[in-house]
Amino acid sequence: MSSRPDPVTPGQESVWAFPRPAIAEPTGAHVLIVHAGVIVAETRSAVRTLETSHPPSYYIPPSDIAPGVLRRAGGGSFCEWKGEATYWDVVIGAQVLAGVGWSYPEPTPPFESLRDHVAFYAGPFDRCSVDGETVKPQSGGFYGGWITSRLAGPFKGGPGTLTW
Repeated sequence: MSSRPDPVTPGQESVWAFPRPAIAEPTGAHVLIVHAGVIVAETRSAVRTLETSHPPSYYIPPSDIAPGVLRRAGGGSFCEWKGEATYWDVVIGAQVLAGVGWSYPEPTPPFESLRDHVAFYAGPFDRCSVDGETVKPQSGGFYGGWITSRLAGPFKGGPGTLTW
């Protein structure tokens, strides 16, 4: 797979124009997560992270996540820019979506806006959308970006992209 940027059409932004190191910025986009008929999260107050070659991840404030759906999961990971991540399960009735969310309880100073916000992998849910458009999850088992038609790739995460 090529790391050469795809052409950008009107209304799109290229993930190859996103910065490295990553940044976090507020967005007024309508972010919605639905599963098993339950609105898991809905906000216009998300913070999105941007990094070269990656689609954005959307971090949702706790006040915009349905009460009682989050349960602390085991494990964690480390981001060289954001710090130590904590993982979350989503519980809806008897159904458990294990490790589908992550947060940074003590983010590094440039990512303070992520404190207590939770990002989610799009793949396990029935529907994740940004401004009404259902997203495609970023490829790969680790990355959590959300792909919409408003993004030009190619996107890191698939086979052959590890060294990008």
